[in-house]
Amino acid sequence: MVANSFSVIRERREWTSLTKLKHYPGLGYLAFENLFCYIFTEYIPATYHSVRIGPFVYFFVNVALPKLVNNNCEIAMTPTRSSPRRGGALKLTLAFLLITCSSAEAQNSTYNFLRNDVSARSAAMAGSFVSMRNDVNAIFYNPAGLATMTQSQASFGYFKHLLDINAGYASYAQELSGIGMVGFGVNYVNYGTFDETDALANKLGTFGAGDIALSVGFAGELEENLSYGVTGKFIYSSIADARSSAIAADFGILYVIQGANPISMGASVLNLGTQLNPYIDTRENLPLEIKIGATIKPEHLPLLLSVNVHRLNDAQEDLITHFRAFSVGGEFTLNKELRFRFGFDNERRRDLKLGTSSGLAGFSFGGGLVLETLRFDYGYTSLGKIGSLNRVTVGMVL
Repeated sequence: MVANSFSVIRERREWTSLTKLKHYPGLGYLAFENLFCYIFTEYIPATYHSVRIGPFVYFFVNVALPKLVNNNCEIAMTPTRSSPRRGGALKLTLAFLLITCSSAEAQNSTYNFLRNDVSARSAAMAGSFVSMRNDVNAIFYNPAGLATMTQSQASFGYFKHLLDINAGYASYAQELSGIGMVGFGVNYVNYGTFDETDALANKLGTFGAGDIALSVGFAGELEENLSYGVTGKFIYSSIADARSSAIAADFGILYVIQGANPISMGASVLNLGTQLNPYIDTRENLPLEIKIGATIKPEHLPLLLSVNVHRLNDAQEDLITHFRAFSVGGEFTLNKELRFRFGFDNERRRDLKLGTSSGLAGFSFGGGLVLETLRFDYGYTSLGKIGSLNRVTVGMVL
């Protein structure tokens, strides 16, 4: 029977998430301080000293973050020419969402394909994309990043997953006068073909299964160097003749400190929504996720270095354990046309450890060819002894 195959499909879908669901009740100022201290002193101390990232940690925890929060409240109550009353209210709303969603319980969820890395560029950087700028695929990570685009862009790609799972995406964004930057995105997963059997395991035929999400979003500036973004999603899933659907929204903010070596800091709330039609009258939660990240350009290096922390709404046994769900990604500019990228996902490496060895699980790399109006990207993600993923994407400046 088709129903007997639901568990098989669910197991296959788990390969696309590759992480365990946990719970975390809150997020506060102390979390930010411990986060950066833990990452840079315990995991990458060489980077901490060699690129002088220590002052950045101090600046973010003690200056930028408090200033950003204070500005949010002040501007929300006092409209200005560059920040109208509606912008202030939106700021307050976003701040409220970041606080309230941090205590939300991320129970067992469906539509876990929404956690997948989308483009080859982001996958090569281990998904450290919350604070990246001028990339149309920010719509999948932090819609506020769309506001930093200087030209209309389009992108599409495909990747072969484990087993016979295939996936792909397409995205597009352009500026509309009076609205801001408007973006569209679609990502899908095809889980392949399954045997349909009866209660006695007699084969009756075959059936397929798949997921798809359609996204529409917009982004704009709340004030100079501070942008926001909102995305609405319709999610559809099918297993043979069974159907499931849901609606969700993503919210994001992005703050940029301009200069010769700019710093950008972002936060996003992803997949905040509910099911419209569940499978077999069993309602499941969406994979709600809160991410924060920062991207810097170290002095005297042709490098963008990003650090992201994921699943801030998930609980862990203690505070330090919570910060293990982080990723680090970098992009070297080799010359005008060539890029080299690398990444490390700490949680993925821990989850894919088999016995005493993790192999190369959690590591990723890739490259890009950037032409005047076209870009070609490749990303490789290692799953250790389980296998690997290869992504290829094409982008266009319109």
